[in-house]
Amino acid sequence: MLHLYSDSSPNGFKATIALEELALPYRLHHVRIDDGEHRLPDFLALNPHGRIPVLTDSETGIALFESAAILLYLAEKTGRLLPSDPRARWEAVKWLQFHASSVGPMLGQRVHFELFAPAPIPAAIDRYRRLTDEAFVVLDHVLADRSYLAGDEYSIADIAHFAWLHIAKIIDFDFSRHRHLSAWHERIADRPAVRRGVALPAPATGA
Repeated sequence: MLHLYSDSSPNGFKATIALEELALPYRLHHVRIDDGEHRLPDFLALNPHGRIPVLTDSETGIALFESAAILLYLAEKTGRLLPSDPRARWEAVKWLQFHASSVGPMLGQRVHFELFAPAPIPAAIDRYRRLTDEAFVVLDHVLADRSYLAGDEYSIADIAHFAWLHIAKIIDFDFSRHRHLSAWHERIADRPAVRRGVALPAPATGA
């Protein structure tokens, strides 16, 4: 049995979307970050960094944190959500890594400085607005001639990017001028498994 420890956040939604897309049986454990449950000893035993999501697989004894690792594990376990063609497969991995190293962290910093910093820091706000918009330009460009990030096939790369773009839209980080990215976002958002995934363990709300 798969066990997912998560909360309503972009990184958590990556895992719930993938599990719903794959129709895998799993048990969802709601780790309420606002209540400090990610700092409790039982959770820190799963991830000493105190971050969600965490996935454990009782069949294999494997326990994973970091959302990109979880996505790769689920894709390898099922043989789905990663293209079989080597070129397309590495396109998916490349764009997954682009998300994990660039897009997700930059959007996270923008959320912090625009919404949660104790006092406004204009230089930081301007920096992360610029960096996230540059990332949107890159994604818009690659999606100009393909339906999904790896090409014609929906993959874990799309799931990773969508989870953060879903939150960006909720909190009014506008990317509507990037028409290819916006069209891609609408295509992904319309998938039934995605609609279920972003509602688990609870829908996200504006900050």
